[in-house]
Amino acid sequence: MNPNEIKVFCPATIANISCGFDVLGVALDSVGDEMVIRKVDEKGIRITKLEGQDLPMQTLQNVAGVAGLAFLEASSYEGGFEIEIYKKIKAGSGIGSSAASSTGAVWAMNELLGKPFTRLELVKFAMEGERLASGVAHADNVAPALFGGFTLVRSYDPLDVVSIPSPSELCAAVIHPQIEVKTSDSRKILKTNITLADGIKQWGNVGGLVAGLFTADYDLIGRSLVDHIVEPIRSILIPGFDDVKETAIETGALGCGISGSGPSIFTFCKGEETAQKVGEAMKEVYQNIGIDYDIHVSRVNMEGIRKI
Repeated sequence: MNPNEIKVFCPATIANISCGFDVLGVALDSVGDEMVIRKVDEKGIRITKLEGQDLPMQTLQNVAGVAGLAFLEASSYEGGFEIEIYKKIKAGSGIGSSAASSTGAVWAMNELLGKPFTRLELVKFAMEGERLASGVAHADNVAPALFGGFTLVRSYDPLDVVSIPSPSELCAAVIHPQIEVKTSDSRKILKTNITLADGIKQWGNVGGLVAGLFTADYDLIGRSLVDHIVEPIRSILIPGFDDVKETAIETGALGCGISGSGPSIFTFCKGEETAQKVGEAMKEVYQNIGIDYDIHVSRVNMEGIRKI
């Protein structure tokens, strides 16, 4: 076993979770990237292998490279790192592809150096990868990938991340229609102002969702998975969204919404059996439309990134 090398699983994540734009996220267990990171004497970050997606390997153009450089700059380590990336999460899918690479890099580097940084500090480094990917250093994907489970970004300045428990039977079914929606593009269409009435409804749902997660109140979780601000605009970019949502809820989902910036659509369900049925029902919608898709049914990943 090489003490200078580590292989990690970097989970996919659902961000926003309907009512929590840029502040709520959750880590998934059934899908994620794999990365190998090794310490080397040469200063800097080099990406030596990238399989599974057509993404840049140049350090300054790759989210793992940029996040790793932010880590290196803050550390006292005199050497550098080599990174191998095995992408299982498709870029532009809306389930945290860039976050997986960003967090996997900094988490692994931190492990190899004896954990000099806290998880909160690692979130800050990983956010630099998100800045490269979307133009905004948001933390709603990288926080759950690093902390595991559900997380709330209570504040960005100063950064404050709160872990939220997950009810034991909560499962997600996520469908990824094979179209690409870039986060940077989906941000451009958002309004920069909201009405007070919409704000009040949204804050109520955020509070209700957090309360439902803490108390394992599945009905409250379902009632709170409503987005009055972002979904009405972004859903226009996702063909079949309204049909998928209606079908999922009719089949037993607690709630349904856009995962991250889309085009993936997530549902939460009580129990894996219901999640499987909901996944099948969502698949039928896209089969009828004639759009290819990937489907993921997953429990909540309470650990986040892990060594494999």
